[in-house]
Amino acid sequence: MGEERRERELNSVDRNLQDIDVYYDNPETDVSREYREESAAEIAAPMNISRDFEEDAAEDTTTSGRVLGYSALALSILSLFILPVIMGAAGIVLGFVARRRGAEMLGAWAIGIGAVSIIVGLFVLPFF
Repeated sequence: MGEERRERELNSVDRNLQDIDVYYDNPETDVSREYREESAAEIAAPMNISRDFEEDAAEDTTTSGRVLGYSALALSILSLFILPVIMGAAGIVLGFVARRRGAEMLGAWAIGIGAVSIIVGLFVLPFF
């Protein structure tokens, strides 16, 4: 009885292999229409990035960060005198952007002065 069972299993495996072979060897079944492979990575030439480009990008980021830092600092200082909540919040946001772009100290000063301006504007000025 064990031999019959084993023979049936082998026959089913052979039948499955035959079905697979018929599927791939049959010229009527066009497998290429169903399966498309992405081959752009193999065909495209590798891209070279020169160091000059990286240095220019770093310099542009630092320059734009410095400009944003000074703008944020000006807004924060101005917020001590005019519209403390609105201008202080704008100074804080620009300070964070300036820090992200490389102007660490200018951004930190803008954030600090803007926060002090908001605190003074909300909690101290109403009493005067």
